[in-house]
Parts: sequence; C-alpha cells; structure tokens
Amino acid sequence: QVNLVESGGGLVQAGGSLRLSCEASGVIYSIKAMGWYRQATGKQRELVAEIAEGGKTNSAVSVKGRFTISRDDAESTVSLQIFSLKPEDTAVYYCHLDGSTGRGNVDIWGQGTQVTVSS
Repeated sequence: QVNLVESGGGLVQAGGSLRLSCEASGVIYSIKAMGWYRQATGKQRELVAEIAEGGKTNSAVSVKGRFTISRDDAESTVSLQIFSLKPEDTAVYYCHLDGSTGRGNVDIWGQGTQVTVSS
C-alpha cells in the first residue's frame, strides 16, 4: 500500500515563504504525475503544480513565478517552494500521485496540510 505524507504547512504572513514536502511510502513502480493541489474553504480543489511524464510541469496561472515544484523519483518525494505568499493562497494543500504499483495503477491523495496566510 502506498501512502503520501505531507509536511511543511503553517501560518505565515503575507509576503513570506513556505516549503511543502511530500513523501510516498511503499513500493512504486513508476510515477506518471506527482504534485500539489489545494482547496480553499468553500471552493473546489484546484491544481497548484505538478510534474508529469517527461518532466513536464503544469501549474496554475495564479502561482507562476511564486511557486517552484521539484520531484525526486528515486526518493518518491515532491516539494513545493512557495514565495511571496498572499492571503488568497490560504488553503489545504494536498499531495497527489498518479502512478503504478504492484497492484496496478494508483491515484493517491495525501491527507492535506493547512497553509494560512495572514494579511
């Protein structure tokens, strides 16, 4: 069984920075995409940034230039460095993995980590 464990959320002032990390436990044969989504109160979950096959990065327009995603397949980790945080970045951030294990294809979500940006 593969699980995702996130860390690094917290309370930060506007303009500050945070680094979110996610590690996948268990045996993963391949990773199709791994990245971060977020869900603010009362809103739908949305893509923040992910790294897909071939190293292609997909990210939301609202975070371009402020969020940097990196992935280490050998360690099955993905990190999100966030700069110049804004109050509208406040949300629960979820790690996501689309890949394959011994049980076949998997689509896994972490439990989420809260990021709160104060103005």
